[in-house]
Amino acid sequence: MKKLYPLALIMGLGLTALGCTHPVSTKIKIIAFNDFHGQLESPGALRQTPSSPALTAIAVGGVDWMAGYVTDLKRQNPNTVVVSAGDIIGATPLLSSLFHDEGTIETMNRLGLDFNAVGNHEFDEGQSELKRMQNGGCHPTNSNTCRGAEVGTPVPFEGAKFRFLAANVIEAVTGQTIFPAYAIKKVGGIRIGFIGMTLKETATLVSPKGLAGLAFLDEVTTINALIPKLRALGVEAIVVLIHQGGKVPTTLSVATINQCGDQLRGSPIKTIVNQLDDAVDLVISGHTHQAYNCQILNRKGRLIPVTSANAQGRVLTDITVTVDTATEDISTITATNIAVEQGQVGISPNTVIKSIVNHYKALSIPLANRVIGSISRALTNTPNAAGESVLGDMIADAQLLQTKGIGVGEAVLAFMNPDGIRADLAYTASAAGEGDGNVTYNEAFTVQPFGNTLVTLTLTGAQLHELLEQQFTGCTLGYPLDAPVTGQPFNRILQVSKGFSYMWKEKGTACDNVDPASIKINGMPVDPARHYRISVNNYLAEGGDQFYVLTQGLNRLGGALDLEALENYFKVNPKVKPGLTDRITLSP
Repeated sequence: MKKLYPLALIMGLGLTALGCTHPVSTKIKIIAFNDFHGQLESPGALRQTPSSPALTAIAVGGVDWMAGYVTDLKRQNPNTVVVSAGDIIGATPLLSSLFHDEGTIETMNRLGLDFNAVGNHEFDEGQSELKRMQNGGCHPTNSNTCRGAEVGTPVPFEGAKFRFLAANVIEAVTGQTIFPAYAIKKVGGIRIGFIGMTLKETATLVSPKGLAGLAFLDEVTTINALIPKLRALGVEAIVVLIHQGGKVPTTLSVATINQCGDQLRGSPIKTIVNQLDDAVDLVISGHTHQAYNCQILNRKGRLIPVTSANAQGRVLTDITVTVDTATEDISTITATNIAVEQGQVGISPNTVIKSIVNHYKALSIPLANRVIGSISRALTNTPNAAGESVLGDMIADAQLLQTKGIGVGEAVLAFMNPDGIRADLAYTASAAGEGDGNVTYNEAFTVQPFGNTLVTLTLTGAQLHELLEQQFTGCTLGYPLDAPVTGQPFNRILQVSKGFSYMWKEKGTACDNVDPASIKINGMPVDPARHYRISVNNYLAEGGDQFYVLTQGLNRLGGALDLEALENYFKVNPKVKPGLTDRITLSP
């Protein structure tokens, strides 16, 4: 896009210079979503307004209903492109994850997705598995793969019929992007360029082992460097699909999905857009699971549309782009976030997709509904003022129990990263009808969906103190020279097992928030020179979430899956009673 002119001015120019009444233009529709996370079935209901009663909330989502909305929008305008701003897979419910997200890819193929910008969660199982998602083939080690004969899809697994885009993810060996940096699609006779990428901090959000040999480049530098290449190919209309976003201070509801929240003040996506080349016409964002519809200034001071469609298939963004057919310049863009409301008159869910989902569900039910334990009341992941949660404590306790024995780690304490806890454990029975207080495998999986393994390693007391300091913003103590970012983006308080305690307070000085004298194991002060056996999941052990001191841990011993540890904890503790969150305290 060169410039946006008022319609009256465009008409005037046409009359004066060309002797005609209207320039010839065409309308193109872009349907966008983000952060689907394998939510093949409805994630629940969406309130009409932030304050409306829950009883009036509407059921939303479900990939079959998403496809129905896509079909309806395409019926309105056949010149349509369907795009995603990342995380269609990874951190997925059991229904998708149990089958290595093959069902998500298969249903997205039938929904009509054209392009997906890789998100951080696309890398959860490593780059080789992500390439299999694109190219197809069976999982190399697991039997829950290539189930097409049972669900009605090709065998072996067909892979994505849409393109993954990854402009800022570079393979060190080849110097090339892991997937294409951009794609050009001719729609309604107009060439549109789509640049796709993830956030540059992806390396701090995913297990480093699965990212070996990959570099994640700055988003702004990457986008702006691609503009001349697209221009040279004759592309005037340029859309950025980016897995990075902002937050709005508004409770999600049907009434608020098109708000902006002071134009995302101070957010990563605003900072990025403020520096973009004026050739970028539209930014479709994600990552933060927010719904917004904004206009943000680029580096030339021109407002460009920036959208995000919440997450898990609740919302789609309906974008209409008007293009001058002579110059292929975009003249106007309108965007509207729409709720994917089930039962909407005139919308029919896709029956082929529904059949695929139903068959996968039938395969998963025996495992999903198995009761593995019970609780006396709900266990929540809501932290107290010190950053400790009831559920976080229990998970850390489970990991310590699994690894404290002779020959299995001999751990004296365990840590759990809070971002790895994805849901609460509800006391009320689920739709499976297991009974109040009973915990099913599916519920436990929803809490810990990543399939991490436990690792026990040795740290000194001094390194243990360093680990605790690395929880807080501004502290880069022990960071490697090639660390992609410097310091936590927010205080990230690790959850700790029973018998471990310490006291902290933000003092305004980096790496000086934890009182060393307060760090105790079973009531005994930690000796800086002594060695201690520590259990964490493999994500943390490899320096995930910027806890780089854990990469220095010695005498590593791999262990069970985190979910196995949780199930074993329930066996040892038949009815779990939440304890007090008093292991981490704030200094007065």
